[in-house]
Amino acid sequence: MEVLRPPLININGRIYRKNPVQEETYEEEEEDYSYSEAVDQCLDEPCDAHNIEQTDRGFRCALDVPSVLYKYIIGKKGETRRRLESETKTSINIPKQGVEGQIVVTGAHRPSVSSAVTRIEVLIDSFRRKQPFTHFLSFALNHAQVREGFLRFREEVLEHCSQDSGVDVSIFQNPDKLHLTIGTLVLLNQQEVTRANELLHQCQDTIREITGAEALPVEVRGVEYMNDDPSMVDVLYAKVSVQDGSDRLQQISDRLVECFVSAGLMERERDRVKIHATVMNTLFRRDPSAEDREAPARANPRDREAFNGKNILQMFRDFYFGAFELNSVQISQRFSTDSSGYYSSAGHITFS
Repeated sequence: MEVLRPPLININGRIYRKNPVQEETYEEEEEDYSYSEAVDQCLDEPCDAHNIEQTDRGFRCALDVPSVLYKYIIGKKGETRRRLESETKTSINIPKQGVEGQIVVTGAHRPSVSSAVTRIEVLIDSFRRKQPFTHFLSFALNHAQVREGFLRFREEVLEHCSQDSGVDVSIFQNPDKLHLTIGTLVLLNQQEVTRANELLHQCQDTIREITGAEALPVEVRGVEYMNDDPSMVDVLYAKVSVQDGSDRLQQISDRLVECFVSAGLMERERDRVKIHATVMNTLFRRDPSAEDREAPARANPRDREAFNGKNILQMFRDFYFGAFELNSVQISQRFSTDSSGYYSSAGHITFS
């Protein structure tokens, strides 16, 4: 009989196994998380993979944890911290809420400190996954020619298809923020933003090998949708491709995701990055700031009203938005705007 083992999770490059068990947490929030036997030890590395220092009084390990996540270690009325301290026979010092610093674990024995650190990392990872993304890797597509093409597309769609159910100006993308999302990031303090920026720069040589250290000539042409019913569309995408017909844009995107997933900074959402750009999204109808929100399937159906895209898909299936030389990828900050109208950048690299 096959034994089903709990799933593995990647936390900062170390592999753990997690089992669901009830765990009470901070104030009104209750989540179901706990740990199997393997939570107390690394599966792929020995416990001393943690940076545990020996002191005059025993052992000590400091963890960099964003302040917004402290509450999940403290728990409701301090119960989670007390439980961790009791079960691992350690002391856990947490900075005041809102103050960036390190969580420090101390104890008389190295295995006890390692066990507490592992449990804290698993707990933090569990709640980090529930945080809304703060940044995303993007290719900016708001080049003048593409922007003009998009405005022409919007004008013609409204001229010929405004009588179709759900089609109106409110569901079109902001032309200044036309982009292709490679993957989303949860960066909860400046230290994590800096780490992501450093990682992006580490990828630059690899990306330049793909591009030949030159800008990438791309074109935006044609539209597509993802659901099964063209009369009930929530998101319409423009297709983006390299003009020479190669898959270099796909290679760059997949390599970046691989790099960030391996570093524990990104979760893989699919096998390959979908190379497309949102041009119409029914989430915009109620929330214009939703322009950077990927994964529309997660949205509450009550927050959106689908549109009939049959005529748009027939009339504009091969619509030409424009072409330009793509020369950079950036870490874009969600809900932000720079002087050009695009998202504020937390870091970028160039192809040439």
